Amino acid sequence: MPVIVLEASDLTSPLSLVRMWALLSGCLTLSLVASLVPSELISDTHQPSFRILCMFTWCLFFILTLLIHVVNIIQFHSLVPISWKNLTVTVAALATLMTLSATVTFPWAVMCHEGAWLRPIAASLASCLTFLAYGTEAYLIRNQTQDQKGYMASVPGLLKVLQLWGGCEMIVLVVEQVRGALVNVGLAAVGWQLWVSGAWYAICLLMSLGTVMVVLGDCAGRCPLPFDRLLAGFSLTGVLLYVVATILCFTRVLELRKRDQDLTDRKTGPTLVVMEAVMASITLLAYTVDLAFSIKLLRDRSHA
Repeated sequence: MPVIVLEASDLTSPLSLVRMWALLSGCLTLSLVASLVPSELISDTHQPSFRILCMFTWCLFFILTLLIHVVNIIQFHSLVPISWKNLTVTVAALATLMTLSATVTFPWAVMCHEGAWLRPIAASLASCLTFLAYGTEAYLIRNQTQDQKGYMASVPGLLKVLQLWGGCEMIVLVVEQVRGALVNVGLAAVGWQLWVSGAWYAICLLMSLGTVMVVLGDCAGRCPLPFDRLLAGFSLTGVLLYVVATILCFTRVLELRKRDQDLTDRKTGPTLVVMEAVMASITLLAYTVDLAFSIKLLRDRSHA
């Protein structure tokens, strides 16, 4: 198939301009973070998991956006073995959520109470611009005609992205709490709630990731089970697991109000537990709404 290059009018379309905005602001963010000197950072014992997640987020979505932009310029869509219209909205929506998290957590995770704050603040502002760019891209794709957008641009598809984002954040929160417990008070102090919650978050994350990969690969028709029933089962499993996990999170929050000593250090432990409870509630809401959409879809098909 011959390679077709976009015309100038296509290169200056709102979607192309927004992607170039995301690339420029993402490159600026990475440059500022990479230029931080040790005196501008707290020691490695302070929230390293969040710093790793932030760097992974900026690098991953910069590379994906660059690839999408290049493929869009040379019109290489037909040779890409995935659903292009689902891929673009999935990357844009997930990048919006992940860069929002990176923008919020990066200053808390790396900035010193004393010393130079200029570059960390500039990096946070650049990350905020990246978040706005991806949010604008997701909005533009969401408002395209029905033929130009796929399943992932619908409400159930965006809920899958929200579940994927929530799972990633929950895993990092659990890892950071376990690391803090191991550093401060040893393995015996790591409560069973953390291990159980981490396992459940991982299961839900794998289910959401598998669903997204099936949609991106247009493999729903080759699924050995009815895909709509499989989605309903995944949603129901996610609701049940997150209900229990959310109850455990709020139980630990209440326990922290009664005890002076937590499983992790006193300074960051309560904050991490509260963050986990909030994220668990948001993800539980996403699974609940998704389950409602799945039940409605099954009911409509049974009456058809």
